[in-house]
Amino acid sequence: MADNIESIQLGMASDLLGHAADTLADPKATREELRYVTARLTESLREVHRIADSRGDRLSEFDQPDLDDSDDDNDPQLPAGAFG
Repeated sequence: MADNIESIQLGMASDLLGHAADTLADPKATREELRYVTARLTESLREVHRIADSRGDRLSEFDQPDLDDSDDDNDPQLPAGAFG
């Protein structure tokens, strides 16, 4: 369920980027329009940042070395000159 919500939020962020680009490219865009799109971009960035943090936390669980198993005697060694 969380992946589905994240997918929706990321899709909305992508759509918002297009809308923001159109607004910024419009020389007749009003101050109110620019403030509105800036507020929406801020909200979207906050959501995307939350998604990135969440995914980073989940990924870091797999990246952490197990410090209890630091027995160097069991590490496979490459033969001398293996890369030379």
